[in-house]
Amino acid sequence: MIFIKKFSELGRDDIDQAGGKGANLGELTRAGLPVPPGFVIVTDAYRAYVAEHQLADKITSLAAPTDDPGGYESASEQIRGLFADEVSDALRAEIAKAYAALGEDAQVAVRSSATAEDLPEASFAGQQDTYLNVRGMEYLLIAVRDCWASLWTARAIAYRARQGVDPTKVSLAVVVQQMVDAEAAGVMFTANPGNGRRDEAVISAAWGLGESVVSGSVNTDNIVVRKPDRTVLSNETADKAVMTVRAEQRTQEQPVPAAQRQQPVLSKSDAARLTAYGTRIENHYGVPQDIEWARAGGQFFIVQARPITALPEAEAPLPTDWTVPEPTAMYVRASIVEQLPDPLSPLFADMIDGAVTRSLQGVFRELMGGEDLIRDDDVGLPTVNGYAYYRYSRSGMWRLMWKSPKAMRAVLSGGMLQERWRNYSHPKYRRIVSDWSARDLSRMSTQQLLAGVEELVEAGAEYYTSVQTIIPAAASSEVVFTRFYETVVRTKEDPPAQVFVLGFDSAPIRAEKSLYDLAGWTHDHPELAESLGTLSPQEFLERAAVSQDPVWHEWHSRFHAHLSTYGHTIYNLDFMNPVPADDPIPLLETLRFFVSGKGADPYKRQRHFATRREEATAMVLARLDPVRAKTFRRVLHWAQSNAPIREDALADVGLAWPQVRRMLLEIGRRLQQAGVISKPEDVFWLHRTEIDEERGSLADRVQQRKEVWRGQRRATPPQLLPKGGWGDMWRRWMPAASEEQTGDVIKGIGGSMGNVTARARVLGGPQDFSQMQPGEVLVASITTPAWTSLFAMASGVVTDIGGPLSHSSIVAREYGIPAVLGTAVATRRISSGEMIKVDGDAGTVTLLDGNKSEEIAPAAKGPPRGKIIAGAVGGAAAVGLGAWMIRRRRSHNPG
Repeated sequence: MIFIKKFSELGRDDIDQAGGKGANLGELTRAGLPVPPGFVIVTDAYRAYVAEHQLADKITSLAAPTDDPGGYESASEQIRGLFADEVSDALRAEIAKAYAALGEDAQVAVRSSATAEDLPEASFAGQQDTYLNVRGMEYLLIAVRDCWASLWTARAIAYRARQGVDPTKVSLAVVVQQMVDAEAAGVMFTANPGNGRRDEAVISAAWGLGESVVSGSVNTDNIVVRKPDRTVLSNETADKAVMTVRAEQRTQEQPVPAAQRQQPVLSKSDAARLTAYGTRIENHYGVPQDIEWARAGGQFFIVQARPITALPEAEAPLPTDWTVPEPTAMYVRASIVEQLPDPLSPLFADMIDGAVTRSLQGVFRELMGGEDLIRDDDVGLPTVNGYAYYRYSRSGMWRLMWKSPKAMRAVLSGGMLQERWRNYSHPKYRRIVSDWSARDLSRMSTQQLLAGVEELVEAGAEYYTSVQTIIPAAASSEVVFTRFYETVVRTKEDPPAQVFVLGFDSAPIRAEKSLYDLAGWTHDHPELAESLGTLSPQEFLERAAVSQDPVWHEWHSRFHAHLSTYGHTIYNLDFMNPVPADDPIPLLETLRFFVSGKGADPYKRQRHFATRREEATAMVLARLDPVRAKTFRRVLHWAQSNAPIREDALADVGLAWPQVRRMLLEIGRRLQQAGVISKPEDVFWLHRTEIDEERGSLADRVQQRKEVWRGQRRATPPQLLPKGGWGDMWRRWMPAASEEQTGDVIKGIGGSMGNVTARARVLGGPQDFSQMQPGEVLVASITTPAWTSLFAMASGVVTDIGGPLSHSSIVAREYGIPAVLGTAVATRRISSGEMIKVDGDAGTVTLLDGNKSEEIAPAAKGPPRGKIIAGAVGGAAAVGLGAWMIRRRRSHNPG
């Protein structure tokens, strides 16, 4: 039996013999890369040793999975003690011959090479041992046995148990490689692990041997190189205090000479040469590589290469330039932008801009009695760094301000606009959606489908604009009632004003009750309830869809009835984002919560608030004089009649989106078949004109746009642009917290009373809903009606965007949990699992885990967001009014 293989005799397909490390070194050697010479003691040698000393059964028994944290340590100690005996004479002779070929008493590195390491699907690298500067045959044999034993370190046993690797299937080869007397060494990633960019290489470099770089025990220079032209993009030189060098046997650390401590390890030309090797290796393997390198005598050597695991999706640099195309116009993130916290997809941006302009023109024409108040060039919804902004020309703004009192009277009265919504806007929108939903998409041309999408988006924009005219009525009525109550009516014994507007039904509350009812029905069927708790959401839904069991079939019917009524609520208005009807998995987490019996009964909660409201009303009226009582009844009725309307209207904004997505994905399937895009969902990343053209592959262009979008998503868009322009006169009216907040207290707007101290859960969207745990504080950029299912689990709510009359505020009140909104920085400053105090009365969030007073980095964690004011009438006409009402409220009741 052959126990030794030279590197030149091995390749990437020899993992079973040489392990991942040995197979890679053989592949690199055969590819002509500068790999120091060596050989591999193949896995048959390990198996022969285990068989010769009858160790297999003992190892298998000791390495069994355990829940005892100390169990793996004990097992490892016992297993490693089994490898104390000498190797066979035959193996000793083979090793001696191969070792002599490297030179008399050659200095070598002896590395473990497991059969389950250095694979793309699992990173086992570093789980076993490495011994450097081994010299002499006897020391080499000791290192070989120690490497075999290191297959069973506590860390390696536990890692394999977590990864589900059968301990009987693993084996170990040993790499013996001539040591490079390195003056410098390090690691190179052929893709940037920080931003995922595949066109950038990242090099870490230090003086001395490379083992300390791999282990992270020394400071390193860090260099980023653009691979196509090998230009150094950044070069950070560290203060390198220590270095690893050879000792008589093995290695030791010693101080770096003073002259070298702050001297760059690599020149720009060195970095370019090293990057060329990295690009060559990446091209050879076809995937980005994690490469260990060394330099001796001015020559580079490659001592290891493995695929990079867990590489993030590529993203472009964070945008910092917020210059606008028209410096004389005002760009504001308000109104519809509240539902667009992320950069827009290209196709949505193309379609929504003109639709919003036309809808605004229509509503103002109606409010002004046919007067053409807004011209085509007065308003639009362009993007700046991908983020949507309302754009108003200076002349358009002055006309709106001059003419707006007439419109404001209609808006603030509320009644006429509510009737318009009920009797015209809502029925019209439903009718258009119903008409398109009944059509056979497969029989329609791509142009017909596009025309349908445009008609539905136009209808959605018109509907949203009509909804936005309702908000000022809701805002003004509650503010006026609160002001009157606090200054003229309230005594120390009376409850706060918000008690009088709670306990009413609305679409989000009805959706919660629908899910709660389904949970109750599920709980009454134990087998179904158990499956909901044990199967993954995807597995549960798939089983429900195909099961012939009457109980499962009934559940499936009830769940789809819920989705048909409430599944169109949006997480984000950009139709790139699925709605619950498209992806119902996030709802399963809340359903599980209710089935477990942990959730509060929404019917009881609503009755409690309604009873409290009626009792408070009766108590106040009983002591008021007739004049105040009459005014109190009037303003209270005004506030109560408007309170639920906003949520009812807003819940149906996405009514067309399931059908829009079906039509666009049908187009996407056709484009995929034509080779234009890689998958149907990539249709959202095309521009409208590109769908018409259908010429050649656009896959690379789509990938580039996704990278730009990911970089943009890390930015915090300013609420008002341009900075320093004439629009700055509006900035002081914006009820917005600072986007540059530092310190342990984050300021926002109190949206719901009370305070709570609990752990935070930062969620970026429905894909994160499964992370939410009962009792945590929900922290998000924004919440829309589709987020309501999480409020049953949350102890509080904190958002980047929003105001006292946003969805987050209104629903948090109905759940009786505190809310702080419009912080601008919450998703950047707060980490999941961190303890925070949410004070809805003061409008503050206090960070309790350590000092957070440092400056905010522009590219801090999570997708930061801007904020908006509540109460905009389709945009700027009510910016001043809505902001004035909120400022008045805040001045009277801080926070």
